[in-house]
Amino acid sequence: MLAFAIFIATLVLVIWQPRGLGIGWSALAGAAVALAAGVVSFADLEIVWHIVWDATFTFVALIIISLILDEAGFFHWAALHVARWGGGRGRRLFPLVIVLGAAIAAVFANDGAALLLTPIVLAILLRLEFRPEAAFAFIIGTGFVADTTSLPLVISNLVNIVSANYFGIGFDRYAAVMVPVNFVALAATLLVLWVYYGRNVPETYKVDDLEPPRSAIRDHHVFRAAFPLLGVLLVAYFVTARFAVPIALVTGAAALILVAIAGRWFSGEQPVVSVPGVMRHAPWQIVLFSIGMYLVVYGLGNAGLTDLAAGLLVWLAGQGTFVATVGTGFAAAILASVMNNLPSTLVGALAIERADVAPITQELMVYANVIGNDLGPKFTPIGSLATLLWLHVLAGKGVRIGWGQYMKVGLVITPPVLLATLVGLWLWLPVISG
Repeated sequence: MLAFAIFIATLVLVIWQPRGLGIGWSALAGAAVALAAGVVSFADLEIVWHIVWDATFTFVALIIISLILDEAGFFHWAALHVARWGGGRGRRLFPLVIVLGAAIAAVFANDGAALLLTPIVLAILLRLEFRPEAAFAFIIGTGFVADTTSLPLVISNLVNIVSANYFGIGFDRYAAVMVPVNFVALAATLLVLWVYYGRNVPETYKVDDLEPPRSAIRDHHVFRAAFPLLGVLLVAYFVTARFAVPIALVTGAAALILVAIAGRWFSGEQPVVSVPGVMRHAPWQIVLFSIGMYLVVYGLGNAGLTDLAAGLLVWLAGQGTFVATVGTGFAAAILASVMNNLPSTLVGALAIERADVAPITQELMVYANVIGNDLGPKFTPIGSLATLLWLHVLAGKGVRIGWGQYMKVGLVITPPVLLATLVGLWLWLPVISG
């Protein structure tokens, strides 16, 4: 009960953020109390650090890359192209925006998609003078797809990185399993969003009201470097995976190169992008949050939560691989929706490792845990940091979505996408595993 009370208090502080208290400081305070109370030990701290450091610094490096590209106009340029590809037809524009969100989530992580795409889409919708109900459909779509399609690559979500590192899954193996599954998630997302919001999407819009995409580019040096750098980075992930090179080192190297280009370190020119400003806005609080929150959750595991979860997984495994896959995914989703998906991922990983199940069932459970923690947070606003960030960005733009309004949507549109994705995993993994 003490471990549970510490967790609840920590989670309340993280969500509430009294007087602007950073989520990292709240999590560290919870970890300090857990250490002082003997819920966790300093030996546990070493274990947690080993689990989270690669994921945390990979995320920070990706956000730095994303923020620099955003300051250079890269994402605004892409969004304007998508708006023009819509050809003035709203029913073409809607799926194109969703696909753009999926692409950004795949490469720049779900938090990057929520942080970067949302204000750009809002600006374009204002320019096109969309009705409020039509704008709301696009807003929900961009927020929803940021999480539901954050499956394909290890770097697409902090959950993915933690899980891949914990179970020793290489970048190439992870992609081979989850890229096809992510297409299922994208198709299901498009279908569900269209059924729910299609009637609100306008028939036509004025393409002429949009400025040319090239006008969005602010830093041509960074823009020209973007595609080659991202291409080389993606190849490097696959190559270095064979040598067990931490993803954070690869991503950090790419971030450093982009920082050098943006900062004009070797040319002596005046920078267009403020690198110090980007570094100030990087999510350093996530580093503290990862260490603190995971340590608090590790205390829950020590108190028996892991054993309870492992018992549930063993029971699910006894019902066959289909029930094991779908059951694990939905259990992870429900836990993430009330606990937040980052600590929920650790609980699931610890339980899967402890559960005595067949190897193919365990692998299905590993990926189902990822899917549940990537998609499940859409049930509630507190399920993921990406959702909290998305709501914060919207509030900053004058668009406020209440918890009741959010959950009314999330509880309806999330389950079918989650189910379809888990079924896709259940069908695909045995095929690729031979």
